[in-house]
Amino acid sequence: MSDIKVLWVDDEIDLLKPHILFLENKNYNVTTAQSGTEALEEIKNENFDIVFLDENMPGLTGLETLAEIKERQASLPVVMITKSEEEYIMEEAIGSKIADYLIKPVNPNQILLSLKKNLDHSRLVSEKTTSSYQQEFRKIAMDMSMINSHEGWAELYQKLVYWELQLEDIEDTGMFEILESQKAEANNQFFKYIDKHYEGWFNNEEEAPVMSHTLFKERIQPELSKGNPTLLVVVDNLRFDQWKAFEPFLSNIYKKEKEEVFYSILPTATQYARNAIFSGLMPSEMEKQHPDLWLNDTDEGGKNMYEKDFLAAQLRRLGLDLNWSYHKISSLKQGRRLVDNFKSHKNDDLTVVVYNFVDMLSHSKTEMEVIKELASTDKSYRSLTQSWFKNSPLMEIIHQAAHLGFKLIITTDHGTINVKNPSKVIGDKNTSLNLRYKTGKSLTYEGKDVLAATKPERIKLPSIHMSSSFIFAKGDLFFAYPNNYNHYVGYFRNTYQHGGVSLEEMIIPWAVLSPR
Repeated sequence: MSDIKVLWVDDEIDLLKPHILFLENKNYNVTTAQSGTEALEEIKNENFDIVFLDENMPGLTGLETLAEIKERQASLPVVMITKSEEEYIMEEAIGSKIADYLIKPVNPNQILLSLKKNLDHSRLVSEKTTSSYQQEFRKIAMDMSMINSHEGWAELYQKLVYWELQLEDIEDTGMFEILESQKAEANNQFFKYIDKHYEGWFNNEEEAPVMSHTLFKERIQPELSKGNPTLLVVVDNLRFDQWKAFEPFLSNIYKKEKEEVFYSILPTATQYARNAIFSGLMPSEMEKQHPDLWLNDTDEGGKNMYEKDFLAAQLRRLGLDLNWSYHKISSLKQGRRLVDNFKSHKNDDLTVVVYNFVDMLSHSKTEMEVIKELASTDKSYRSLTQSWFKNSPLMEIIHQAAHLGFKLIITTDHGTINVKNPSKVIGDKNTSLNLRYKTGKSLTYEGKDVLAATKPERIKLPSIHMSSSFIFAKGDLFFAYPNNYNHYVGYFRNTYQHGGVSLEEMIIPWAVLSPR
């Protein structure tokens, strides 16, 4: 006999003898009951895997029995069977979280399908997902060796994220390990591509993708117009996979019109990439045109204090005459304040919200063991982001925006990567502190581990000194100084960092949604 125990409840159970024999021949263990009261007695005495429940019975009705079952065993799947197609019965049953709904007369194959859907669902999905990825694996491996365009890499990375999200729900750790190694190989190849082509994007040698400094003009400006309110949300440090993880929470209030990716500039760090989005300029241009607003790595003071001023200058340059406001949220208190005041922006053409939560999370992960525990893998990091988003003031702000008819644009400044392996670097006391990029003079480093920009002006970065250069870490590496090396490496290994060259940091989401 199968271990699967089925309880079938129907006041005319004798008429269902052929169905029951059919299931028993398929090795299901079927117990029958002729009333709701009898069914509740059976459930008290035995553990069932699923219940088939007739809706129209004398005594306790199907709906009353369903309510009693759910009170006693909330997770027990119940399939409601009814002659009636009345809407209120369906709604009642669905509201009580039934597993399935069948209309009489039912044939044995319908019952079998319902059993498979509810009991074998995860196994069948797991087997199908695994075999589909195995087929796709070979194709991805072949594509990877031939990609020679920024569009090709954007497409491949989105495909890898798709499979990562498909495989995360199945129990096959072997498949997940294969995907992880495929991602690592993709990052190796992507690094070579960026090393070879990145500089060419800035001197018209080849077509550049939409990047941080062109995002506003190319993608955001065409979405804006007077009299049509738009909420632009920049969630700091949001990877494409994290966006895909919380996107479903928006589906009840917003429908997606466009979803694309763009490339973060190097360094993939907030002070460079986010300032580039708001100013529409590369860092060396910001330094020249706005010397009062731009701060270099080694300058004292906050490096992201003037985003609002940069945005004002860009809007003037683009000739956009809009009513707009800018809000930076770095704490729960600031988030709540904006929730309380959001209605006052209903007549603004553009409301910009920079939300720093993901950045705080990834940095606190290096500081707090508890966060390190909660976000030790990409899967748990996504789950933590999901949980935060669902319960955050940002979600409340977006709900209000939908209610007030705002178009919604969601994007980010750069992604982040879980760093695994150290790479030694030596610099003087004025070298920048970031773990994924360094800028300074007389840097000593492992050549194979970095993309080096010895002439920063060629990639539109400022030179702090005549002999300054930038280095960017490859893949999942992080920079460590030789002194106190082991302590430092132990502290930062397996934390989320940004600033370097990886698919996760550079290829990032941008989406436009309209209220339902």
